[in-house]
Amino acid sequence: MKPSTEQLSELNQKVTHHLEVVYESLPDLPAMESLASELIAIMRLDSDNQQPMPHQSSWDQNDVALITYGDSILEQETLPLQSLKHFLDAYMKSSVNSVHILPFFPYCSDDGFAVMDFYKVNDTLGDWNDIQAIASDYRLMADLVINHGSSSGEWFKNFIKGEGYGHDYFYTAPADSPISQVVRPRTTPLLRETETKQGKQYVWCTFSHEQVDFDFRNTAVLKEFVKIIRYYLDNGVRIFRLDAVAFLWKKLGTDCLNLIETHEVVRLIRTLIEHTQPDAIIITETNIPNRENLSYFGNANEAHCIYNFSLPPLLVNTLVTGNCRYLKQWLMSMPPAQNGTAYFNFVASHDGIGLRPAEGLLNESEIASLITTMQRFGGEISWRTGDNGVKKPYEVNIALFDALQGTTEGKDEFGINRFICAHAIMLALEGIPGIYIHSLLATSNDYDKLERTGQNRSINRHQWDYEALKTELADEGSQHNQVYTKLTELIGIRKQQAAFHPNATQFTLHLNEKLFGFWRQSMDRTQSIFCVYNITDEVQPLVMSDLNLIVTNEWRDLISGQKFNDTNDHLSLEPYQTVWITNT
Repeated sequence: MKPSTEQLSELNQKVTHHLEVVYESLPDLPAMESLASELIAIMRLDSDNQQPMPHQSSWDQNDVALITYGDSILEQETLPLQSLKHFLDAYMKSSVNSVHILPFFPYCSDDGFAVMDFYKVNDTLGDWNDIQAIASDYRLMADLVINHGSSSGEWFKNFIKGEGYGHDYFYTAPADSPISQVVRPRTTPLLRETETKQGKQYVWCTFSHEQVDFDFRNTAVLKEFVKIIRYYLDNGVRIFRLDAVAFLWKKLGTDCLNLIETHEVVRLIRTLIEHTQPDAIIITETNIPNRENLSYFGNANEAHCIYNFSLPPLLVNTLVTGNCRYLKQWLMSMPPAQNGTAYFNFVASHDGIGLRPAEGLLNESEIASLITTMQRFGGEISWRTGDNGVKKPYEVNIALFDALQGTTEGKDEFGINRFICAHAIMLALEGIPGIYIHSLLATSNDYDKLERTGQNRSINRHQWDYEALKTELADEGSQHNQVYTKLTELIGIRKQQAAFHPNATQFTLHLNEKLFGFWRQSMDRTQSIFCVYNITDEVQPLVMSDLNLIVTNEWRDLISGQKFNDTNDHLSLEPYQTVWITNT
């Protein structure tokens, strides 16, 4: 819809305000109204401008995302993105409607997160036609790797030459810069010494020295990323995962984390995207303590969704200790997401179980016990640099299936049940669920890949031969078949329940520490679901009267089908059993 002069003026004013906040502290400010007009033109909003509805949720209980690499499924003589599409259509069509394909661009390291060219598909995976084919049948999530680019890309080569496109895109600082307060997820030196045509320079690298940070003080960098966003929208991307966005703005003498300018850049991106494609979604990936993570909702004007990073470590801790105290305390403290925003829930990811989001939620002894247990089950530990250079554990690298094969006492026979229980909790919580492909397929630790790459995160980045996978999924006795069958069954149940809408009401139940539970109620208040989980390896009694079941309703378990005629009944829950008790 071609905007009126008045609509364009209002949009320009809004974008100008974002820019004034971002660049306020810098000398020699550019002309903000002119820059706003440039960004609007790049997004083509001067010719087609949609009017977004505030507090509008473009999701419901049918939304479930699969998280995968472009080459997680391999077939002979078939490009991996095409093999992924084959797998999705054969096994996931009725279960998920969204697919997050982790970085599918040319890269030099970190399995795609050191992007060499933001406008190309890695030709070992396929091309934009293959991406568009997936986007035509599934809501496509892609990474906007906004904090850094590859040291092997053309932009950085031009930086070294001191001329050419992108040569001034990277953040440099004096060698003696005050950087002791900088918080980052790695232990390598922050500043990379680099010989350039202009002499020795020190380039900022929040992550590895192959991942060089962009300098958003340069408005050309902002314009470039707006151009990239428009390009991704044109190629079918509808969900933007803002990778490592918390580190985006740097200010010497601070921790360079979650700065005001960073938050305003997120607001700016949202404004531009929602006026272009109102149903597009921004998800911030901020692997940081819980309160800081929540700040990326803003006032329902920043991210539409935030990764619920505290859930994985708290949930794993709950299931290996058999005590839900910390998980319950956290859930009680979580604010409901406003309409137009939602939590993005997950239990496992391509990285690992983050430990920073557990800070302030688990005490040091609990974290130490969790680390020890995960190492016993084959996990590795990655480290970070904290305040004043102190080395601290950052994440546990382990396949979730192996992480839940036992308790703090060791491995046992309840691994699959415990694993299903973890996902049953995640699927019922307020928010949109995202399931990592290797959780869905019950993939174990890949020690061969770990040894081959020398990278801890490789332990949970297995590549399946599609023919071998089909054989496993057809074998009713295999762990892969059992987990896939049960998880898709639970997803199917979830999608039919109005009370599982991502924004439906949620209250934590006050049961004992061996039973974890919460209550969901549909937005029209017609359906209630009491979700209760035995998080231990022993049978636990559930007194039905503790659930406040209304006597005039008929109640049944959505999973087993069992009906409850007497609200004073006692129910015995088997180890790691789930009940979803509903009135409809």
